[in-house]
Amino acid sequence: MPSSSSIESPAAADAGAQPLAGLAGVGPALAAALQRRGLHRVQDLWFTLPLRYEDLTTLTPLAALVAGHRAQVEGVVSQVETGFRFRPLLRVALEDATGGMLVLRFIHFRRTQAAQFAPGVRVRAYGEVRAGAQGLEMVHPRYRILAGESPPLAQQLTPVYLQAEGIGSTRLGMLILRALALLPDERHLDVLPPAMRQRLGLPDLHTALYTVHRPSVDADRAALDAGVHPAQRRLAFEELLAQHLALRQLRQRARACTAPVCTGGAALQRQLLARLPYALTGAQRRVLQEIAADLAMPRPMLRLVQGDVGSGKTVVAALAALAVVGSGWQVALAAPTELLAEQHARTLRGWLEPLGLEVVWLAGKVQGRARAQSLQRLQDGAALCVGTHALMQEAVQFRNLGLAIVDEQHRFGVHQRLSLADKGAAARRVPHQLVLTATPIPRTLAMTAYADLDVSVLDELPPGRTPVQTVAVSSARRDEVIDRIRAACAEGRQAYWVCTLVEESAELDAQAAEAAYARLRDQLPGLSVGLVHGRMNAAGKQAVMHAFAGGRLALLVATTVIEVGVDVPNASLMVIENAERLGLAQLHQLRGRVGRGAHASSCVLLYQPPLSATARARLELLRSSTDGFHIAEMDLRLRGAGELLGTRQAGLPALRVADLVRDADLLPAVRALADHLLADDPLRAELLLARWFGAARRYAQA
Repeated sequence: MPSSSSIESPAAADAGAQPLAGLAGVGPALAAALQRRGLHRVQDLWFTLPLRYEDLTTLTPLAALVAGHRAQVEGVVSQVETGFRFRPLLRVALEDATGGMLVLRFIHFRRTQAAQFAPGVRVRAYGEVRAGAQGLEMVHPRYRILAGESPPLAQQLTPVYLQAEGIGSTRLGMLILRALALLPDERHLDVLPPAMRQRLGLPDLHTALYTVHRPSVDADRAALDAGVHPAQRRLAFEELLAQHLALRQLRQRARACTAPVCTGGAALQRQLLARLPYALTGAQRRVLQEIAADLAMPRPMLRLVQGDVGSGKTVVAALAALAVVGSGWQVALAAPTELLAEQHARTLRGWLEPLGLEVVWLAGKVQGRARAQSLQRLQDGAALCVGTHALMQEAVQFRNLGLAIVDEQHRFGVHQRLSLADKGAAARRVPHQLVLTATPIPRTLAMTAYADLDVSVLDELPPGRTPVQTVAVSSARRDEVIDRIRAACAEGRQAYWVCTLVEESAELDAQAAEAAYARLRDQLPGLSVGLVHGRMNAAGKQAVMHAFAGGRLALLVATTVIEVGVDVPNASLMVIENAERLGLAQLHQLRGRVGRGAHASSCVLLYQPPLSATARARLELLRSSTDGFHIAEMDLRLRGAGELLGTRQAGLPALRVADLVRDADLLPAVRALADHLLADDPLRAELLLARWFGAARRYAQA
């Protein structure tokens, strides 16, 4: 393993930490544009990797072009056609000595641009070759008008970077080259031991950075495009290591504190268990034993309980809370939406108030005198408080918080979870932390994304849950689906109709839901139909949800706001419109809203044909499996970890290079090196974290 004697020198560290405002060619306006993109220091440019590569090192004869491939061509304009009557259109026909022809087609152009093209003008162009109505064509290619001798061809593959406001790909590439010139000597830069690099087949960091930004013409293009080139894997290794170290540091800091020893509450737990209409599953009993062992220790519990839809996480959380309350401490439970938080409050009041325990409700809509009373009851020692993000506000103070429970952790992020835990921090004492998630997370992902937490799994469903039959139906059979809703509601059942859109826009989602609501009311005139979507105010959403839960609405039209936290046992049918647009994990979560009672339940995946191969595989898997963990594994393979966990990546900065599925084989070595650095080389760990996270580093200091 490396020693601190070989770590970055101060000069080397300073080179990477230099503000971009000091880089040649970066004025105030460009520096501001770079900052808006999250680029502040020279080393931020080192790790801004290309989206793809273009081969501008050769010219392809027009007669040799193949549709579906990108190519660079050179030819003489033989014909120009413009049209402005119905819509602007510019077609430029190129020919060369091979006898081939290619049409350059432009839909958006200026008249001055069209005037550049005239018969006899030589043009060099690059783009994707497509089959068009008049033969092969390129639509909106990059091009240049040639005068005199042809300019030299590129000597390397050309990187293409993500364009942002005020910064094009070419300009960003030039800045990155200037930043690469400031790279320190390798012995001052690398963090990986040479023996480990050799065993994994990875280059040093200096070589890796130059390779990804300036790949030679003979580089393995297929490997680069797939993200599996050794240079990319070298950077992925370091990024995974930095993320893992950050989470492990969170764990170390928490473990360095003390927490209340909670060994009471057995009598309260027995009373609650006696009131439940069912017995705990073996998985629930096992997880409760793990939690009890944690709570009995004087160091803080840091535990994630993950379980499929309906696996009984809430009762596990309630029994854990009783152990803490029975030991003289308070409990806080935070949920990401008012729908879910209010449902938790109702459930916990029904369970705990008969035991003589007070449950306080605190959300954004609790204002004025009611809010002041809730805050005072917490300071007076109320046993349990349930709420939303409002719990994390500075004004919320507990008398002696002993346990912080966070439901659906990835919807909050690390910062918010820790801010709730801070409510009980005093003199190096912190509350225990229990995190719940209904998103089954594959073990590989959990060990990396939640490296600061111990993981417990509820992998057994309570008896009596009715399996949900899932079918995939083309939108052409929409009328049949509506007839099915009519029949189910005629039998006294209730149904959901879920609307989705590709764009993540609350406004567009609301429009889609409102259109479906109006259409379904017309087609189902005898049924009471409700509407809920994200742009409604909290009171409006709650009123509709209460009406549906109370049976006053037969059909609920909704966006994916109902993904979690809606429990209506009488709802036995769900229709998910445009199901091909959602990932497996989200579809499985939505499907979990039905099948919660004793009635046979169905989920109809209404799709818009034709389906892509991936969408077809996704819907077929959901149709054939109800195992959330198996579905999560497949979703991870099909969509990647960022999609599964949500855009917040469990509260961490999003991975820029690594992919937890593609690079899973690196994780054992990542964990081994993290163990060494934390134990024997903390200075190198600090430099690595600063290199990768910079300003975003604060999440590891929380």
